[in-house]
Amino acid sequence: MDTTKIIELLSYTLPAIVTGLVAYYFFDLHTKNEEGRRRYLLNKEAQKNALPLRLQAYERMSLYMERINPTKLLIRITPISNDKNDYENLITAQIEQEFEHNLTQQIYMSDECWTIIVTAKNATIQMIRKANMSERVDNADKLREVVLSDLMEKQSPSNAALAYIKNEVGQLW
Repeated sequence: MDTTKIIELLSYTLPAIVTGLVAYYFFDLHTKNEEGRRRYLLNKEAQKNALPLRLQAYERMSLYMERINPTKLLIRITPISNDKNDYENLITAQIEQEFEHNLTQQIYMSDECWTIIVTAKNATIQMIRKANMSERVDNADKLREVVLSDLMEKQSPSNAALAYIKNEVGQLW
């Protein structure tokens, strides 16, 4: 085969190969773009359906934080006896029961928000237990007084968690 035939063959083949590569590149780019668009539309649809559920979860956990706020909790739950340990157990059981009732809401929240809610719950229980161990407390009514007077000096854990929940909901918009 002489060189003119090889050059002629290359002059036909090279543009065909380049054209094929360019066509492949654009086809691949178009396919990826369409896949990304479909994924975006599916994600947008999922967000539209999930947003009401997420807002409802935040609402329920806000209500939980309000209900375990010691100021409101101690007013709502009155002592059934004069024994301070019975009253502590009653309050703690109430906090835990409501927490278990709302446990599934964690799937709609960020891990950080859920951790803050659990920390607020545990801190509230710890506050009540600590007050019960105080030598100032000798009956259930005195336990209520001590917890409420301690809250005059500092913010309740549930208020701090509620502020975080409100901030996180504000970021959803």
